[in-house]
This record gives sequence, structure tokens and C-alpha cells, in this order.
Amino acid sequence: MKKLILTIIIAGLVPFIFSSCGDNEGDTEPQKTPEELAIEDLTGGSSLTWVIAGGGSVIRDGRSETNIYQDFELTLTASSKPYSSINSNELFDANGNWSFVGTNLDKITLSGSKPASEREISFTRTGNDLRLVFSITVPGAEAFPSGAVAGNYTFNLKKK
Repeated sequence: MKKLILTIIIAGLVPFIFSSCGDNEGDTEPQKTPEELAIEDLTGGSSLTWVIAGGGSVIRDGRSETNIYQDFELTLTASSKPYSSINSNELFDANGNWSFVGTNLDKITLSGSKPASEREISFTRTGNDLRLVFSITVPGAEAFPSGAVAGNYTFNLKKK
């Protein structure tokens, strides 16, 4: 009787032991690096367009300037990190490249010559919302002929 019970127990455990020793190569994805995760936040892994339309806003020095940028769009792409913008009221270049600020994976800079270019832009993504925060100081604003743009900006963008 003891042999029968022992045989049943062993017969039940053997398949479990062999199945847990299997090769799981195809079952798991490689762990993403912090930089890859930050790129995915901005680009969705390939390309994302962020807009003011649909509930976004622009605040400069505590005042709403959403009406000036109501048709603004910013597209960020993962591969080689290009960007494009439209309807930026001359604040952003129409296109260029973006990059992280050193090892800070929550700050980017945009190449170009417009006032928002070459500035540290902090970003936070929450779901379908992207917040960009940056400052334009007076010396950079003086070089911009179409008006005063100096100030502390917060762009609250929506995923298009």
C-alpha cells in the first residue's frame, strides 16, 4: 500500500518537475533600459503627435496663452529622434532633432534657432497627457523679432 501511494505521488510530481525546467526563451521580452522607457513615453515606441486641441493648454508666467497656440502640434519620433512642429507661433522650429539632457531622462532639448530651441524642457507623461515645462530668458527673447516671448512656459498637451 505504501508503494502504491509513493508511486502515485512520484507519477504526479514528475511531469510538474519537467515542465518547470523548460526553456523560456520565447516567453519573456528583454528588460527595457530607462532610456528606452523614456523614449517610449515621448514617442510611443515609434512616433507620437501631441496637440493642444481636445483639452490641452499653454500657460506663460501664470497666464493662459492657449488661444495663441490652439492649433499647435508637436511630433516626436523614436528612430534617430527627429521632431516636427506646426502652428507654434514661431516659438518652436518647424523641425529638427530632439535629445535628452545628459543623463536626465526627464528633460529634452530641441535643436533649432527659435526661442524654445536649445533649452532644457522638462517633461512628464501621464496616460494620454504630456506636460512640457521650460523657460525663455530675456537675452534669448531679445533675439526674437516678432515679439516678447520671455517667460516660464507650461504646455499641457494631449495625445493625438
